[in-house]
Amino acid sequence: MGSEAARLLQAADFAARKHKEQRRKDPEGTPFINHPIGVAWILAHEAGVTDIAVLQAALLHDTVEDTDTSLAELEERFGPEVRRVVEEVTDDKALPKAERKRLQVERAPGSSPRAKLVKLADKLHNLRDLNRCAPRGWSPERVQEYFRWAAEVVAGLRGTSAALEAELERLFRERGLAA
Repeated sequence: MGSEAARLLQAADFAARKHKEQRRKDPEGTPFINHPIGVAWILAHEAGVTDIAVLQAALLHDTVEDTDTSLAELEERFGPEVRRVVEEVTDDKALPKAERKRLQVERAPGSSPRAKLVKLADKLHNLRDLNRCAPRGWSPERVQEYFRWAAEVVAGLRGTSAALEAELERLFRERGLAA
């Protein structure tokens, strides 16, 4: 697949094409692709991750869940390592939302180290976005409930990245949550 930079750019291009019509739920309707790029940036810049499979998985982490992408397609284009990480962090949209959230909490401790990194960075990016501005239609109580649930997920990811965990702890403390 060429150089590591080329492999990373291939994942970014693939994710951008798959998410091209999607927007975040913030009032500005930010392009969705900003989220996976932000997750990869957090991993590289704040956690010092250099594992290209983890960075590719960060860029691709919502493609199966939110687009018409299949795990087989990811494996064909990016290999089995990336596919496994994306599979671990992908929710089954056929399940009710409450069940998906429960499963994230339950499965977090048994996740692979790579999946834990992506999950930590994903939560950190989402929580920072929520602090910046709530999605349209979200009450302050709903935002706080998301923080509570995220703290439960993060508790199962401990011991993965001191830098990311410290930043998440800070956000939880600001919200009055013991993490």
